[in-house]
Amino acid sequence: MNTNLDLPTLAPRSARPVKRKTRITIYLDDEVLSQFRSLSEKSGQGYQTLINAALRARLHSDPMPA
Repeated sequence: MNTNLDLPTLAPRSARPVKRKTRITIYLDDEVLSQFRSLSEKSGQGYQTLINAALRARLHSDPMPA
């Protein structure tokens, strides 16, 4: 192990980005998932990104009652 490191030449670590997403498990109808995967192939975006965008658009257009 090389212990003779020149510390000033090492690149500083970047700060960790703020966590903005949470991993969950969700059950979707096969047809729904198939549609989003198909859209994903056509658009080049990930299907999970498309699902998130669709949910976000739904919440912004007509919020559900509490």
